[in-house]
Amino acid sequence: MPSKKLYFENPEGDELAARLDLPDSGSPCAFALFAHCFTCSKDLRAVGAISRALNRQDIGVLRFDFTGLGESEGDFADTNFSSNVDDLVVAADFLAERHEAPRILVGHSLGGAAVLQAAHQIDRVKAVSTIGAPYDPEHVTRHLNDAIEDIKSTGEAQITLAGRTFTIRKQFLEDLAATKMEETIRTLDRALLIFHSPIDQIVGVDNAARIFQAAKHPKSFVSLDDANHLLHDRADAEYVGVVMGAWAKKYVDASDTEESGAEGAVVARTGEAYQTHIQAGPHTFVADEPEEVGGDDAGPTPYDLLLSALGSCTGMTLRMYADRKEWPLEETLVHLSHEKIHAEDCENCETEAGKVDRIRREIDVRGNLSEDQRQRLLEIANKCPVHRTLHSEVRVESSLRERAA
Repeated sequence: MPSKKLYFENPEGDELAARLDLPDSGSPCAFALFAHCFTCSKDLRAVGAISRALNRQDIGVLRFDFTGLGESEGDFADTNFSSNVDDLVVAADFLAERHEAPRILVGHSLGGAAVLQAAHQIDRVKAVSTIGAPYDPEHVTRHLNDAIEDIKSTGEAQITLAGRTFTIRKQFLEDLAATKMEETIRTLDRALLIFHSPIDQIVGVDNAARIFQAAKHPKSFVSLDDANHLLHDRADAEYVGVVMGAWAKKYVDASDTEESGAEGAVVARTGEAYQTHIQAGPHTFVADEPEEVGGDDAGPTPYDLLLSALGSCTGMTLRMYADRKEWPLEETLVHLSHEKIHAEDCENCETEAGKVDRIRREIDVRGNLSEDQRQRLLEIANKCPVHRTLHSEVRVESSLRERAA
């Protein structure tokens, strides 16, 4: 499955490291934004397993390292719960600019509390899922042990978690204490799925119960049975991803998205390279440019798609006509090519200077057809809707779409 490293800046100008995991098709039906656990990173094995399980269900995932963690820049000692939420919002904006705004938020442990907060600031989000999340972010302080007194008295202290040493400052504790979740959860206004293990020793399952009670429907709870907090067993992480993907797709169905628009509407999204993801109603596909002009040759070119539109329209039109006439048309093959020629070389063109587009269309109609029927089908081919559009006056009215505030 395609995966690539990306970088974006947080509000303080620090470069945050991210990884974008895409399904094999390269055209996800939706994107999820993943927030990792306290002092963890995007590369935690469970995070990768969940991401790949979502990819297999056609969901793209952006996972990133919070400021000062993993491969991201910045000083962890200067961060707090609120800055993590800010990082999430910036990550969502980055994803929206490069591909599509996330419609799914996923948070593990403290990251779960963070996505519940961030959802209120990311308009396109339809579904939120937490994994082993605390109801109250201040729950983290229970694992700081004796460092709490040192932090309160001297302003900071060093703690060791999973073999790594981190500096925690007083402002971190104060920020946690100031964060109240009940109203945030009660007014979430998104579908919520809670995963929690009844034997979680880091964040007790009573936290899941409190989150569930505070939330309004639609809400769901899935027990992770004998899983530990970090989902060390790969099977547990994959189970989370499979269930989460099936659940989320109910709320992010492509037909229900703002961008799918009315019937016949098409949305084409081009990122940092030429590769373009196209959404045509419920159908997704990719266009690209050849490698010799800087593309990855991952799909047909725009002119290939234009010829495809004419070719398919021709074949469908002849099929409909032959069926109506009850003619023995078995199959139609349409061969097309496009080139630009000098206007002076075109005998029947109105344009007299410069270049004009020439499309060659060779139609092979197969079946026990008379010569009169074959000639009539050629006439009908010139009446297919796309052919008529290409020969009529076409106005393309362009405007800049207003971005959501």
